[in-house]
Amino acid sequence: MIDVLTQPFVEFSFMRRALVGCLALSLGAPPIGVFLMLRRMSLMGDAMAHAILPGAAIGYLIAGLSLFAMTVGGLVVGITVVLLAGVVARSTVLREDSSLAAFYLISLASGVLIISMRGSSIDLLHVLFGTVLALDNNALILIGAIATVTMAALAVIYRPLVLECLDPMFLRSVSRASSPTHFFFLGLVVLNLVAGFHALGTLLAVGLMLLPAVTARFWVEDISKLIVVAVASALGASAIGLLLSYYGNLPSGPAIILASGVFYIVSLLFGPRGSLIGRLFPHKHLQG
Repeated sequence: MIDVLTQPFVEFSFMRRALVGCLALSLGAPPIGVFLMLRRMSLMGDAMAHAILPGAAIGYLIAGLSLFAMTVGGLVVGITVVLLAGVVARSTVLREDSSLAAFYLISLASGVLIISMRGSSIDLLHVLFGTVLALDNNALILIGAIATVTMAALAVIYRPLVLECLDPMFLRSVSRASSPTHFFFLGLVVLNLVAGFHALGTLLAVGLMLLPAVTARFWVEDISKLIVVAVASALGASAIGLLLSYYGNLPSGPAIILASGVFYIVSLLFGPRGSLIGRLFPHKHLQG
């Protein structure tokens, strides 16, 4: 049994690279997903994942599979969309989710159009779904560096970020840290989506960020424990997804996200905190 679980990673270097990349993503992205969920911004994470597409596409068409060009392009476009959405939300009647939805749709359509005009369907599939089995040393260093920066940054802004989740009005009344924390956090979201894009593509990068977070919600309530359970869920889904991909000859990115989806469905049904089964069959209280 142990050989079945370890043989692909022992025998093939591309499987080890994929595992290391996914483990680094699992350390940085799920904590971001936890705070997105607590701030009711889960769909905004999905929107921003689509928003980086034109930047990555332009970098890909200019320099091919250049890690630097695609990363810089994705970061520039992602941060630009976030800033524009924030400015519109603070200057007009639109709420931030509405303005972000408008910009991400324009950005997504622009990215698909750019690739369709200058590239091929294979180029489009590469950008949309990533190549986790083709991660090289530079990609692993980038993903690892982003995971390290994310954990360090979350440690610095943890207190104001938690206050922003639980009582944003209180934070705004006692401190000027609300807006800087908000935009710094959105920058971390973009940074992790760019890291995930290299392994899982723009469409699936958000999956390893949000699915472990919503899975953890059915097991624990404390924020620090939510982060730990979400990271553990992402780590397990990454390893299981890669093994399913190897033995089942399946595309690796979707296999990882589907493994995380199975964790979510099981938690939705049987988790100890607010799951469907728990609500249908509540524990009987002892009567005096």
